[in-house]
Amino acid sequence: MGLTARIRTRDGWAVSHAVVTVTDARGAQVLRAEADAEGAVRDATPLEPGPYTVVVTAVGYAPAAAGAIVTGGGTSRSSEAESGGGRAEVGTVTPARQGGTELPPPGPWTIDPAHSGVAAVAQHLGISSVRGRFTDFAGTIEIAPDDVAKSRVTAVIRAASIDTGNGMRDEHLRSPDFLDVERHPEITYRSTGLTAAGADRWTVHGDLALHGVVRPVDLDLACLGTGRDPWGGTRAAFRATTELRRADFALHDNQVVQAGIAAIGTTLKVELDVQAVQGESLPAA
Repeated sequence: MGLTARIRTRDGWAVSHAVVTVTDARGAQVLRAEADAEGAVRDATPLEPGPYTVVVTAVGYAPAAAGAIVTGGGTSRSSEAESGGGRAEVGTVTPARQGGTELPPPGPWTIDPAHSGVAAVAQHLGISSVRGRFTDFAGTIEIAPDDVAKSRVTAVIRAASIDTGNGMRDEHLRSPDFLDVERHPEITYRSTGLTAAGADRWTVHGDLALHGVVRPVDLDLACLGTGRDPWGGTRAAFRATTELRRADFALHDNQVVQAGIAAIGTTLKVELDVQAVQGESLPAA
């Protein structure tokens, strides 16, 4: 009896905050229900025979509608809904994002270092910031076809490629005082899962190996868009950020200057601007 429906985005995310409203042929509301954490709607209110309109609304999405006809025998047929026993089984409704961006098509994607950036920002002397970037890195992204939560990303950064624009400072960062690149030449990140964090945001869960220490690190991820490039390929853009505590990775260069102020702050802000090419490898230059 009643209504059942699943509210999902085009890329498979549950729209857990959706509201489903059912109106009869006169436009009168006969049922209103909210989707649960899985984007499912289940309401036991029985429906009388007749035509109904099912409207799905959610913040950040355009309204979506489906039709249903409940017959005297309790069955319904329409292009978008089926019902039985006074129940409307609407199936999956996919509202379109307003001003948002869907995930790229499923399959492998290869990070293009020439059009991507890996940066870290640290507080310096308690009064300003120093920005550094890594110039040598590679990575792959796999968008899962059925369940986007199973998508994966892997990245490898050459620690010695740190560049802050100051040669003396860069050598210090490469030394055993900080990154110790001779003993730990690579920084790696391997995702372990993906969860929705909003209409247009995701949280990437993964393990970061840095300076010989492996710890779980979450990335705040946004997909910025997908499109064709001038060379016949398809590209997708992402932006991700996180914040690391230096002590968590045994980066204990705690040089203190006057008044107890550390030369380098205790946290690092990481900013990733990634452009990936569809396929298992980059196109030939």
